[in-house]
Amino acid sequence: MSTRSKKDGKKLEALDRLVEEITVDAYGDDEQLWAFRQAFEDDVALPADGFVIGEPVSVIAVDYDGNERRGLTANCRREDGSEYVIAVSEVVLPQASAGARYIAAYRRWLNLEPYPADAKKLSRRQRQQKATDDDIDLSKPVGLVALSVKERAARCQLLGSNRIITLRASRLWEVVPGAIVTVKPGKQWRYGGHPYLSGDIQSTRIDVKALDLVPLGLEEMGMWDPNEEYWGEEDEPIEEWAKPIIAHGPRPMFEMEQVLPGEDPDDPFNDPITRSNDLKDAGERVEAKKILMELCQADLRCLDAHSHLGNFVFDHHPQDAIRHYDVGLRIGELSLGDDFTGVLAWGLIDNRPFLRCMHGYGLCLWRLGRFDEAAHIFEKMLWLNPSDNQGVRFLIDEVKAKTAWEDRENE
Repeated sequence: MSTRSKKDGKKLEALDRLVEEITVDAYGDDEQLWAFRQAFEDDVALPADGFVIGEPVSVIAVDYDGNERRGLTANCRREDGSEYVIAVSEVVLPQASAGARYIAAYRRWLNLEPYPADAKKLSRRQRQQKATDDDIDLSKPVGLVALSVKERAARCQLLGSNRIITLRASRLWEVVPGAIVTVKPGKQWRYGGHPYLSGDIQSTRIDVKALDLVPLGLEEMGMWDPNEEYWGEEDEPIEEWAKPIIAHGPRPMFEMEQVLPGEDPDDPFNDPITRSNDLKDAGERVEAKKILMELCQADLRCLDAHSHLGNFVFDHHPQDAIRHYDVGLRIGELSLGDDFTGVLAWGLIDNRPFLRCMHGYGLCLWRLGRFDEAAHIFEKMLWLNPSDNQGVRFLIDEVKAKTAWEDRENE
């Protein structure tokens, strides 16, 4: 059974336990529906931002009127202020929220798919919630998550919510998608129906765990056996970096989920990353970068967008490039946890965005003279991908010797 299948099984088991917990003292459908209604009232904070068929709404109440055929209903408010009532099972809430878990349990009780595939697809193309005037207190610093960045403006999300706003501020060159920005607000306004905020950036930081992202999935792909790998000719000594990897023996091999909004599954050679690279090669750098920023805005878990944004500025501005790679690396690490001992082989294509972020991050550390950190990253890369398709084994000795980037032998 794959890791993804095991995780799906554990999710269903957890939902069954939640359903049992909610309905344990309820008998018959009517009592159990009242129990679900009470559980939503007790454990789900409302109003909550959500979506109904891709339309952004605010779910302001969950109710049950005694009609068993109708079941639980949600009172929803559109952006224009109008309200309507719909079945709770039709509402989509952010995946990581408590409300989403309770809706999944309710759908499970209804014998419906708790996490319908069409809802997952919908979440990638749905319009985003817009910040309102009441969401921001202009007298206090505001925490924003950058989603995409232009020269004079950044599309952001309010920290701790899904609501978006456009920030106009100086020092935006320090901001990358996925960074958390603390702003001293100045003015808030709307133009063309979209909310804007001006202010002074007080600080930026990278704290991926604070973003409440759903970790990328890991699918088990069998066992990796060092005895089946090529470690050089028989009469040649084993390189030092390889000895502990070989001694550890076989390990499970995984492929990381790749998120690529706008990808055409029927045409693998016509995806957004390819289009961006083609534009970059043609000298259309602004348009190429725009595509990558739009990918981050659609889903910050698009690791390839972060790695290619880093590549844009790597040659001349490693201090800027490292921030892009860092975000991609940390998002990928959410899936691995602290005790991951498996292999992420380069030959499994969907692992490459994460490995590219790690490689770029390590190279920037080296360029910036952070030798110990760079050596640690390169050692980790060799552990994760012992076939070393990125050539880290040719660099690690120079890094450990604290050879300056400008003095490297493999220039």
